[in-house]
Amino acid sequence: MLFDGAGISVDRMPLLHVIFERMAAQCSESLRQLSASPALFLVESAATERIGDVLDSYESNVVFGIIHVQPWDSRLLIGLEHEFVFALAEALFGGDGRESTVIEKRQLSNIELRLGKKAFDLFAQALQNAFATVCETIFKLDRVETRLDFVTIAPRTAFGVRARLTLRILGREGNMFVLIPQTALNSVRQDLARDVAAEISVRDPRWAKQIQSEIGQTEVTIRGVIEQRHFSLKDITTLKIGQVLTLEATAKTRVKLECNVEFLFWCDLGQADGYYTLRVKDFVSQEQELIDDILPC
Repeated sequence: MLFDGAGISVDRMPLLHVIFERMAAQCSESLRQLSASPALFLVESAATERIGDVLDSYESNVVFGIIHVQPWDSRLLIGLEHEFVFALAEALFGGDGRESTVIEKRQLSNIELRLGKKAFDLFAQALQNAFATVCETIFKLDRVETRLDFVTIAPRTAFGVRARLTLRILGREGNMFVLIPQTALNSVRQDLARDVAAEISVRDPRWAKQIQSEIGQTEVTIRGVIEQRHFSLKDITTLKIGQVLTLEATAKTRVKLECNVEFLFWCDLGQADGYYTLRVKDFVSQEQELIDDILPC
């Protein structure tokens, strides 16, 4: 109760950040299907604030969409600043960003309000899809309001989580926000407290088996190295056809098995059915090989 009275920090519900990012990504994709101009939504911040303080920070330059969440028996708020609606209208109606931005403060026209209602439907659906990984919910637009006097989703003294988002389109920016009462999140608070970054991802056994199978079929070339000798460039130039180079190796000398210039195993040399054979005896110590290269005998 003490936490509820002071407001729960968003940091204690890390999955909320993921949900808002997913919502922003889907909003960008939804507008991409409606407009030829690329749209980008960015999550600027997410914090716990008093609902009354949030509403008081906006004057008459915001249109509000009240979203009903039936499984939570609660309502949340999506707010679009007028500049957001103006930029959206220009993009969706074929503008190219060359027109000057609207400076004077005015009420939204009927067409702009209808566009705002369509945007609320899209954003509510995006938020519903983002929450789908946590719980099954239905976010449905209840009504659109242009005056703060009629905006009521929870007591003004109660706390809520406000996420600020920015739309970038046609070289312009518009701001929106999502306000969710803390009481609405109580039923899913434990799920939102999961730290996705700290969780170990569960492997898909079928995918892992397929990857292993494909990697196992990769062809590689290996070779056995009996002995290595070092020559100077002068020695190479004096070699003649038919000259025999003697090796100090014997039948008991261990052979290195090499793949892609990497030594893998020590092997014993042998014969079977007229072929030379290699029998793996031990792993090659990469650490020892490095020491031998740095400090040659």
